Amino acid sequence: MNILREIPELRAWTGRGVHPRVFVPTMGALHEGHLSLIDRARAEAGDQGEVIVSIFVNPTQFAPTEDLSTYPRAWEADCEKCRSRGFDAVFVPPVEVMYRPDASVRILEDRLSRGLCGASRPGHFGGVCTVVAKLFNLVQPDAAVFGEKDFQQLAIIRRMVRDLDFPVTILASPTIREPDGLAMSSRNAYLNPEERAGAVVLSQALGAARKSLDEGERDPHRLSQIVGAVLRESPLGKTDYLAVMHPGTLEPWIGAIHPAEGVLVALAVFFGKTRLIDNLHWTGPSGA
Repeated sequence: MNILREIPELRAWTGRGVHPRVFVPTMGALHEGHLSLIDRARAEAGDQGEVIVSIFVNPTQFAPTEDLSTYPRAWEADCEKCRSRGFDAVFVPPVEVMYRPDASVRILEDRLSRGLCGASRPGHFGGVCTVVAKLFNLVQPDAAVFGEKDFQQLAIIRRMVRDLDFPVTILASPTIREPDGLAMSSRNAYLNPEERAGAVVLSQALGAARKSLDEGERDPHRLSQIVGAVLRESPLGKTDYLAVMHPGTLEPWIGAIHPAEGVLVALAVFFGKTRLIDNLHWTGPSGA
């Protein structure tokens, strides 16, 4: 297993010139959702290419009141999981390798990040864009894989790549769910049994949204009411946001939803101190 901790080690590895090079950035605590990204990367890289995974809990995307100190860390188990899925190297840098003590440059996106998690977590996406840009510069990938569960993050990274002319193709991988529908997340480990049972309401609410859209509902306000009614069925959940957005602009839908343009229904719900996100990106009736 090729474990790289320092930038010179990483540059020596990438200097071998193997392509296509497909990159999977993670914060560790890997689950099947992450591993599906590695599978996608392996398929894209093929037998002649290589897959590089990073494991780095990025401090700049956490607010002082958030869970940086308690975020799940399972480095050895993560490396074993990576090994089982056919990666070529893993970059596991210490914080001091990624950020100099007097670091003073950040990358800010100021349109797609205005709402949703950007409004609930000020500064979060500045940290995300900065660390992803650094990793792209270090890894020099041909492509990188991100999950659709973090739809806003995916959209922002695509915009950053477009606007800053990174020569990286961004690949989206679908959300992976537990058997009961809950989207896989490292933060699910925080939930107690009662909260875990209640958290399935997110996927149930999105399922109600999909059914309504498939049946012809095009009023964003009515769609929001349908989703909200399902969320309220779980007494433990406290909704942070429920939004019906245009998937291209991440602006609220005004007027009737156009199936050709699709719609994003995005949720963030607290169960105790644990904040879970999920979304539905609807692009037309099921089976159409």
